Amino acid sequence: MNTTTEHVHCLIIGSGPAGYTAAIYAARANLKPVMYQGLQPGGQLTITNDVENFPGYPDGVMGPEMMEDLKKQAERFGTDIRYGLATAVDFSGHPHRITIDENKEITADAVIIATGASAKWLGIESEARLNGMGVSACAVCDGFFYRGQDVAIVGAGDTAAEEATYLANLCNKVYMLVRKGEMRASKIMQKRVVDNPKIEVLWNTATDEILGQDGVEAVRVKNILTHETREIPIKGFFVAIGHEPNSKIFQPYLHHDEQGYLKTIPGSAKTNVDGVFACGDVQDYTYRQAVTAAGSGCMAALDAERYLAALGDH
Repeated sequence: MNTTTEHVHCLIIGSGPAGYTAAIYAARANLKPVMYQGLQPGGQLTITNDVENFPGYPDGVMGPEMMEDLKKQAERFGTDIRYGLATAVDFSGHPHRITIDENKEITADAVIIATGASAKWLGIESEARLNGMGVSACAVCDGFFYRGQDVAIVGAGDTAAEEATYLANLCNKVYMLVRKGEMRASKIMQKRVVDNPKIEVLWNTATDEILGQDGVEAVRVKNILTHETREIPIKGFFVAIGHEPNSKIFQPYLHHDEQGYLKTIPGSAKTNVDGVFACGDVQDYTYRQAVTAAGSGCMAALDAERYLAALGDH
């Protein structure tokens, strides 16, 4: 296998609000950042239609359009944005070594990881077809569009319970679909769900199909014990069965929790390896919002700038 090697001062792995914001700050600090956008250039927001909660867009903005704006801003200051996927890393020495698309090797003085997290999906055809047309993996992002309407949410953990409660504040009725006869959520979150008159928990219930052509019209559910099916008219269908951080290739070198989220030193974007920084959803299992990702991208670039300045002083 022929590999080509290139050295860069500051490498950003991944795009989205965290990666692009890091690129804007790094480029303005003259770090000459090179960014590899990864499998989904622009990240999760490229599959989000309306973004209404990002400051500075009073009329809202389409997710893909917002990512294009951020990309252009990063390019304007000189970021070298490339297509390509980081497939392996070696953080055991300096400079750091990163393999792109299995055939190109990059060495970098500083690395900013902004690979994000991917929502876990049920894996049914109608879920993919209606994604962004009533199907969503983020109640906080999209719940507003279903004010006063009936919706369903799938999941049984704390996130699902939290999102069901959030939706109940906006929607007329929330059906919570739980596969087992119990929830995994903490006792306090379960109590909030059960005590909420707007939430109806359907136990032992699986999603059979989401119905609708140009938008969600109903969900067909199946009782796992009796095998009975029924159709529930709804306008929004939320999947809250967890996220998976895109961190696998970094885990041998970087501290992470049991779910794979990278650990950063509190109050910074620093990881346990000098010169490697993490920002956005790959290290944030709590908020997972575009605006918090952008903020942590800024932190990562400033941390990288200080690290590289100190490196140059030696």
